[in-house]
Amino acid sequence: MKAVAVIPGKKESVHLTELEKPTVSDIPEGRGVLVRVLKIGVDATDREINDALYGNAPPGYEFLVLGHECFGIVEEVGPNVRNIAPGDYVTCTVRRPGGSIYDQIGRSDITSEEVYFERGINLLHGFLTEYFVEDAEFVVKMPVGLKHLHVLAEPMSCAAKAVLQAYEAQKRLQVWEPRRAFVMGAGQIGLLSTLILRLRGLEVYTMARSPKPSLKAEIVEGMGATYISTQDKPLKEFAKELGKADLIIEATGSSAVAFETMEAIGHNGAVVWTSITGGQRMVEVPSDFLNLDWVLGNKLLLGSVNANRRHFEIGITDLALGEVTFPGVIEKILTNPVDGLDGYQEMMRLLVEEKDALKVFINVAED
Repeated sequence: MKAVAVIPGKKESVHLTELEKPTVSDIPEGRGVLVRVLKIGVDATDREINDALYGNAPPGYEFLVLGHECFGIVEEVGPNVRNIAPGDYVTCTVRRPGGSIYDQIGRSDITSEEVYFERGINLLHGFLTEYFVEDAEFVVKMPVGLKHLHVLAEPMSCAAKAVLQAYEAQKRLQVWEPRRAFVMGAGQIGLLSTLILRLRGLEVYTMARSPKPSLKAEIVEGMGATYISTQDKPLKEFAKELGKADLIIEATGSSAVAFETMEAIGHNGAVVWTSITGGQRMVEVPSDFLNLDWVLGNKLLLGSVNANRRHFEIGITDLALGEVTFPGVIEKILTNPVDGLDGYQEMMRLLVEEKDALKVFINVAED
């Protein structure tokens, strides 16, 4: 069967390759789930792997199959699978357990090991192929009523985790009732974080470089949030005029912006960094001021990456609630479809050249 892969460490090596079709018996103890791939989402992670910034092939292979945002339909299940049946629409978690205590309790998303295993990213093939098989533990059902949102389940899980982790960590304060949130970046994670925070009732300001009018602004405002172009109003200036935020979700992909957020958070506030920045950029920060301000202000900074099954389920629930609360808005994020695995070059072109592409996805097969 066809698959789209890269040779890790070799820049711009994306290509079409062949893999043997998997079977449910590939998974031990009768827990296999065979999925026919319908759609795969791609993002900056796939672009950066193709740029040879990170990523490693599975043992025994010189290539790594891309794709960590999947949506498909179940064709067959092993004899010990009870909660999933042929015909179910499903997505799949990305990271797989290593050997740490966190991995052993189902929290591979916060593994303490330096070496991690992520499908389509590191040491495990991804989903950008015609079929995959997986242990039922990592397969998550999607309601038929949400199949039009398909590949958004994975980025939604990351946004759900980022917000949830902030609330969990802020239990340190005993009482924390955030009212104002800034979301930095209006890509998929930023927009989905905006959705989650609006569903929680926060006053949300989502900031990105693009001036209005734009699709990003339309989506943000369709969710009842306020869109701010940082070209018109830089973060520091905006926070000075409006007041600092109680919660900031940083999702720009820029380390410089990530550090800027540290000056825009209020006392007892929390900043969540979700950006993955492969590179060597250096920025200057007001370290004495930040040290004093953060210690005296009891402020919290945390990093959030990946998601586990629980976050997928929470994210899917919020997608459903978002569809009811803001009908027709979420689907606008799905901007750039590509037909078939043979269109991998167009897929990569969109990721590299189309700065307004919110979500590039591949239509692998018809439902």
